[in-house]
Amino acid sequence: MPRPSEAEVEQRRQEILSYVMERGDVRIDRLSERFGVSLMTVHRDLDELAERKLLRKLRGRVEAYPALTIETAKRFRETENVGVKEALAKVAQHEVTPGQTVFLDDSTTLFPLARKLIGPQVVITNSLEVARILADADGIEVHLLGGRYTDFDSCVGPDTLSALGRMRADVGFVSATAVAVGRLYHPDREYAELKTAALRVCDRNVLVVDHSKFGRTATYAYGDVSDYDLVITDEEAPGDELAAMDTKVRLAKWRGPRVDDHGGAQL
Repeated sequence: MPRPSEAEVEQRRQEILSYVMERGDVRIDRLSERFGVSLMTVHRDLDELAERKLLRKLRGRVEAYPALTIETAKRFRETENVGVKEALAKVAQHEVTPGQTVFLDDSTTLFPLARKLIGPQVVITNSLEVARILADADGIEVHLLGGRYTDFDSCVGPDTLSALGRMRADVGFVSATAVAVGRLYHPDREYAELKTAALRVCDRNVLVVDHSKFGRTATYAYGDVSDYDLVITDEEAPGDELAAMDTKVRLAKWRGPRVDDHGGAQL
């Protein structure tokens, strides 16, 4: 049988992580059975995930960190759904024209889009990672919003909102942690406030969100997809969620690895 690609291995690890997160505590031999791979393979996957501080590997079992920490941790979000984020970026880049001022929030979904921007451009962001991505880009001027620095490698709070309020952007891109029946949710109030403030300073607003964020909620409801001029998502977004959107939607073509009944990736 052909050896799985690096992308398929990462996909399986994300599925294992999600499975453990849903249950909190799982025996390692159960994971081997569930995903149809050997104990040695499962141990390799768990060692990698434990090294990233995404779960705790114990004797004979594995344990998830608290759900909120995992859900919002930058190190987790950066490695989640990489393929679909790239597909979304390819669609989103066509919403930017040379010479515009662009706002990007700190969502890891937007990191691939930042890498595709071509100058001349002015970029406003609260994300230190976006600023690092664009640091050496020719013809791109970056305005980094100050404020309270957080573990998500970005800034929020009153100072960030004040700085953003003094600026204007031609087009703004944000993502969402959770979307349910057209409503947007976030587990952190200050980040929800930043996304709302961005709507007021951008002439055109684009929501970029992959299929995994639909049908979910979080602590703070902060808006509706109809607040955006365009929603960019992928073909695997649930049909009922798409039907609930009262705005223009553009679908990115992307298909992840097929998964068999045991949860293992198929070629």
